Amino acid sequence: MSTLLYEGGAVLTRQLQKARHAPALLVLTQTMPVTMLLFFGYVFGSALAMPGSGYRAFLVPGLLAATAANGLMAGLFTAAQDAHRGVTDRFRTLPMSRAAVPLGQTGADLVTTGAALVPLMLVGLAMGWRIETGPAGALGALGVLLLFRFATAWVGTYLGLLSGSEEAAGRLGGVTFLLPMLSSAYLPTEGLPGWLRTVAEWNPISAVATAVRELCGNPVGGAGAGAAPGAAWPTAHPVAGALLWSALLLLVFVPLATRRFARGTGG
Repeated sequence: MSTLLYEGGAVLTRQLQKARHAPALLVLTQTMPVTMLLFFGYVFGSALAMPGSGYRAFLVPGLLAATAANGLMAGLFTAAQDAHRGVTDRFRTLPMSRAAVPLGQTGADLVTTGAALVPLMLVGLAMGWRIETGPAGALGALGVLLLFRFATAWVGTYLGLLSGSEEAAGRLGGVTFLLPMLSSAYLPTEGLPGWLRTVAEWNPISAVATAVRELCGNPVGGAGAGAAPGAAWPTAHPVAGALLWSALLLLVFVPLATRRFARGTGG
């Protein structure tokens, strides 16, 4: 285990140095969630009325959850880029654990995500969002977000290794961008048609967004109170649902990504 952590730490350091040499991409990933918050908060917020609280108090946790879910896209592009450019094959020739490279890549993504959440939360606070439950609630929400980001990064890493090319990763990434739209990240699910509401409430992003709202004391539904009657289990029990979704994704995709890395993109 100590060897795995050491080797994974070396890959993590490489990834952070690589990000440092691409400042434009780093700035884009840091500012995009803030831009979306300003757009949704002032454009959608002016058209929506949510009894009991403002739309921005509902929106900020949803955007935090959507940012965590973007680990899928980040892992997808990182793994596909390294595979396409031969970096993955060079790593595979080294005498190191096969889990070290994906672990280092997902760990580096976790570090940069933690930094990206800070400006998003600060802008949210400036727009009127508040953490009503104090430091304990804030730490709990942050833990849920980072765990989900870590899990989705492993999913993306597996898909990136599976695609093997940046072009294929780009096409697949466009599809993953729609996932937050089919959740409660931006809008409550109560008003959706029956089948679409079921899909949205079983979307892992909905569980994470609702868990962050609950842990921060924000409205979890359109009525500004608790989950609506008839809500799916992950929405009715959001913290447990978010943790279970994250654990399930890690249980499935950590071994899949590790095995795929060991086989190579051509296997």
